[in-house]
Amino acid sequence: MITTVCPACGVECDHQILREGAELVVQCSECGRIHRVSRPPEPRILTIRAIVSRETESKVCSVEAFDDEVVALGDHIVAECEDEVIGVEITGIEVGERRARRAKAGEVTTLWTRGIDQVVVRASVHSGRTTIPLYQTAEGEDEFVVGEVYSFGGRRIRVSHIKLRDGPVIRKEGWKTVARRIKRIYGYLEGSPRRW
Repeated sequence: MITTVCPACGVECDHQILREGAELVVQCSECGRIHRVSRPPEPRILTIRAIVSRETESKVCSVEAFDDEVVALGDHIVAECEDEVIGVEITGIEVGERRARRAKAGEVTTLWTRGIDQVVVRASVHSGRTTIPLYQTAEGEDEFVVGEVYSFGGRRIRVSHIKLRDGPVIRKEGWKTVARRIKRIYGYLEGSPRRW
């Protein structure tokens, strides 16, 4: 489902996606009219420099975040250190020459973090016209299944597809993978219209 204005009835309402391409072919849930709409833009994902400390050693890694996503001290996120994925807690945020307690990802120059034992799984959820970034801590071997409902950041989301760290996207309902292999989960809020 996607929310857009129907050219026939003039109402902004849910539309069923019939076909995806450069444009989407959709059907209005109010009047049944089929028409084309532009595909909504994907949010821009930034790669932020992250210093990950574990006991006595530190290394330079990276963290991915949406450009308008807010990061804050104490947040649990995922850092990528070459081929290794590490669950981390943010302990410091540099915005240029100053330190901040919270900032938009697009403003951050470096994140200072400490390694934690569990993996943090990231999810992107469409709600209306916005994309909500959510995080959930999980054991590395916990399974996530396309089509199933999970609790992320206090919200229940249904998984529509999963982007794996080694490249492919799994979309078929019932397909599954473990938390440590997940780059990002995509889905929609349970009880709201389906977007993907």
